[in-house]
Amino acid sequence: MTYIVNEACIKCKYMDCVEVCPVDCFYEGENMLVIHPDECIDCGVCEPECPPEAILPDTDPGADDWLEMNRQYSETWPNITRKGTAPADADAFLNVEGKFEKFFSKNPGTSG
Repeated sequence: MTYIVNEACIKCKYMDCVEVCPVDCFYEGENMLVIHPDECIDCGVCEPECPPEAILPDTDPGADDWLEMNRQYSETWPNITRKGTAPADADAFLNVEGKFEKFFSKNPGTSG
């Protein structure tokens, strides 16, 4: 098992999870983070740190597509090891639905 980040992270990107990860397996996109599934040690410390509850075990229903998405972008986005600044409007996007279709960006992040 590994953990994945789903669309709830998009445009929120609080990054509290990055601070607690013992193996630095987070990668940063322009408006979300992903977890490298081969680097995650399944410790679970990141999950309760995520305000939008965007981090889930890959055993959750519907996680398969997110697992592949996390794998794909963790191969191209920069590794992030320290918490950066969340977007100023993160709270406004906390409970927005359908964020992947509306807001996902393939671009890499810049704070890592």
